[in-house]
Amino acid sequence: AVAIPDTLSGLPVNGIASYAFYNISNLNGVTFGTNVTSIGDSAFASCTSLTNVALPKNVTSIGAGVFEDSDSLTAITVDPLNLTYSSADGVLFNKSQTTLIEYPGGKAGSYTVPDSVTNIGRSAFTVCHGLPGIPRGPNVAVIGDFAFSVCTSLTAVTLGTNVTSLGQYAFYGCTHLASVTIPDK
Repeated sequence: AVAIPDTLSGLPVNGIASYAFYNISNLNGVTFGTNVTSIGDSAFASCTSLTNVALPKNVTSIGAGVFEDSDSLTAITVDPLNLTYSSADGVLFNKSQTTLIEYPGGKAGSYTVPDSVTNIGRSAFTVCHGLPGIPRGPNVAVIGDFAFSVCTSLTAVTLGTNVTSLGQYAFYGCTHLASVTIPDK
């Protein structure tokens, strides 16, 4: 486990760089210091022993794919006093829950996207091997780049009728995907 300190050599530790802890397979926990406000892209990606993460109230910026390919991660929680982010059922959202930011890769079973969500963020479900089907959300309009990439359990996808934008490489590396149905919109 790693504890991000409040200060280092007398200076506040206010950010975690992109790829800072990338691919540290034995990292099983992280505690964030009270000064941390930003976490870079893929900062904890491929940390295959990481099981849950609790984000503090001061975090205001989270990069794409911050926990992607962390296949033991079952829950991401956010301090309720955080003004920028929130979580529900272990899934990371923006505060108003209109954007699904990251789904934990080790979360098992089917999932229904909340009605409030209109945007599936970049890399939100990347490398979720246990995802049996594309999560449905009646109001999802935008699916970001790489949103479902390398979800090897996906075999067929039917996009909702409200989807108007499908990002680049949204289903890249979905090796068992045999069909995709796209609405007329």
